[in-house]
Order: sequence, then C-alpha cells, then structure tokens
Amino acid sequence: MTGPPHGRLPMAFILATLTLEAIGFGLIMPVMPDLLREVTGGDLAHAALWGGLLMGGYAFMQFLFGPVIGNLSDRFGRKPVLLLSLGVLSADYMVLALAGTIWLVFVARLITGAAASTFATAAAYIADISTPEQKAQRFGLIGAAFGVGFVLGPAIGGLLAEFGTRAPFVAAACVAGANMIFGALVMRESLAPERRRPFQLARANPLGAFRHIGRLPGLGRYLSVYFLHEFAFAVYPVVWAYFTIARFGWTPGQVGLSLAFYGISFAVVQGALIKPAIALMGRQTAMLFGTATSVGSLSVLVVIESGPLALALIPLSSLGGLVVPALRAELSDRVSQAQQGELAGAMASLRAVGMMLAPFVFTASFAAFTAEGAAMFLPGAPFAISAALNLLALGFLVSARPAPVVR
Repeated sequence: MTGPPHGRLPMAFILATLTLEAIGFGLIMPVMPDLLREVTGGDLAHAALWGGLLMGGYAFMQFLFGPVIGNLSDRFGRKPVLLLSLGVLSADYMVLALAGTIWLVFVARLITGAAASTFATAAAYIADISTPEQKAQRFGLIGAAFGVGFVLGPAIGGLLAEFGTRAPFVAAACVAGANMIFGALVMRESLAPERRRPFQLARANPLGAFRHIGRLPGLGRYLSVYFLHEFAFAVYPVVWAYFTIARFGWTPGQVGLSLAFYGISFAVVQGALIKPAIALMGRQTAMLFGTATSVGSLSVLVVIESGPLALALIPLSSLGGLVVPALRAELSDRVSQAQQGELAGAMASLRAVGMMLAPFVFTASFAAFTAEGAAMFLPGAPFAISAALNLLALGFLVSARPAPVVR
C-alpha cells in the first residue's frame, strides 16, 4: 500500500522499528569482552583490540552500504528496503549465536554491518512525513527510540549473560525477525512513485554520495560537526564495557545496567528535552551547549576512579544528545524531498567513517594504557581523545551559519 501516511501509525511503526533494532544491538554489548576472550583465549587488552577490529569492520560495511540503502529507498520506496535488511539481520544474528571461531564471528559482523544500514531509510521515512517545523522534534524521537532500545537491550543482555555468552545473540535474532514481521503487517509506504528517482551508481557509492552532497551550499561545516560528533560519541559503545571492567571491576550485569542508565538519560534528552531546548535556545545554541557539556563530562572520565561518580556523570554526558537532532534538522532543510534518502545515506557514511576509525583509535589507546607492562595504567585514555574531537567540533559550530529552507 502506497500513499500519504495518516495519523500516528507511521511514526509509531518507525519508532518501534528503531527501538527493536537498538534492543538487538544492545543485547550483545555486555557480553562482548567475555565472548572475545572465550574465542581468542587472550586477556582483556587483547580482547579489546579484537573488539576494535570487529567494530571497525562493521562500520566499514555501513560505510559501503549506507548510501546504497538510502539510494535504493529513493528508487524502490522505504518499505521493501527496510524489510529485506531486517530479514538478513535476523539470520545473521543466528550465525553469531553459533560461531565458534573469531574469524566466523568477524565475517558475521561484516554481514551485520551491511544489513543494519537501515537508519538512513528510517530517517528518510520521517523526513517524508514531516514538515520543516516537525523535523527537529521527530529526529529527536529517533534518538529517543534508540535510547529506549539502549535501555532495554543492555539490561536484558546482562541478564541473559547468566545463560551464556551466546544467549543474547539468539534473543537479538528473534527481535529482528519479529520486527520484520511487524513491519510487513503495518508499514505504509511514504514515498509516492512519482517522487522516486532512478538509482545511480555514482550516487550510491560512498565517495559519489559525498561529492554530490558536497556541492550543495552551506553543508560543509555542519557535516564536519556531524562526523566529529559521531566519531567522539563512538567511545561509549567501543570501550565502555572494557573500561568499566578494567577501572571498576564490573560484571557483565553491571555493565548492562550502566548502559541502560545511559539509555534512559539519552532518551529523556532526545525525547523530552529537545523540543523545549530548541524553542528556548534555537538549533545553533542547542548544538553548542550539547557539544560543550560533552567536552566537560568526557574530560572527567579520563581520570575518574569512582564507579558511582561515573554513573552520576551519565545524565550530564547525555546532554550531548541535543546535537544530532538539531543538526539533522538543519541539514534536512537544505535538500529537497527527493534527496532526503541520499542525504541520510551520506550522513550514515560519515558516521560509518567515524566508526571505522574510532574502534582502532579508542581500543588501541585503551590497550596501550592497560596491557601488562604499560608505562601508566589509565583506562580512561580514550575519553581524552573523544573530548578533543568534541572541542574541534565546537570550533566548527562557532563559525557556522544557519541555512535557508529548501522546499
């Protein structure tokens, strides 16, 4: 069924989709250090390096497939692309649940990276059904949906870890499969046939997408801020589990609960605070404020030695969630509806580039400061790099200018 969406069902479906996808991803995070030590036989520093390789490979596949998924959704519609991706994702989680070697885990994570490149389609779907005035709030709801999933996923994953390191992968496969069935039953196509455009390979490859978007005036600084923010934010999924185990001696259950608390805080910021924050401060100031608070909270994590204090910092850290919804709204206003999928795909590729670099940079710094014989034991070293990236983003924001709306 194709046509203009009515009522709240389209938003409810896409938010449920993103929530369930985040649950599937978050389920596995608390058990990754133990799983990697299990299949490699190494210590925590060695496991962190493998974790960086897995996340880097995952991000590389998202870099390749982000613009492909976005452009395919501009050609064939949002619904078929989203459902196919979810089906592949469900099957791949089952492979991860059965994998007995690090190389099979690695290959499966590459496939997961390609299949999980559905964020661009979801963002384009929301852009299709939203007015310019609604975009910032609705893009904020994307973050809130991920936040809810991030709350449930790690918490459930930590509990499932009691049944073994593979149990969360089985659960993730079931979640992705249920999500696909739900979408097939209730999703309504948002992109009418007359608004679709031909698929072009030059636009579908990552560099082609960057070249085309780069020709649009006024996007450069904001895209740079987006890249730096996503690169810096990746420190949490990349090293948080390893950091809290090394610094505080936390169990997978405690790691899962701490990530759940972060998810709650992040959901509150992006679901409840983004609209009043933008109304009060405007998009530009909201981005400046969110970035500045990130610099401060990350700097404290470099030297922190108290687990309770680290938990207390989480609400402050989550204020960085103001940045991306306001930033997405600014960028979305600069392109036409026919280019929303392309823009979302290019942004997904930028995020993937950051996520390709981040695992190697953050896990290498973690390993260098925690391995046996390290000159200094400083598990928080990756957070210093993240703080510096946010400081650079703050400089770009100070010099950026608002954009005209493209109708």
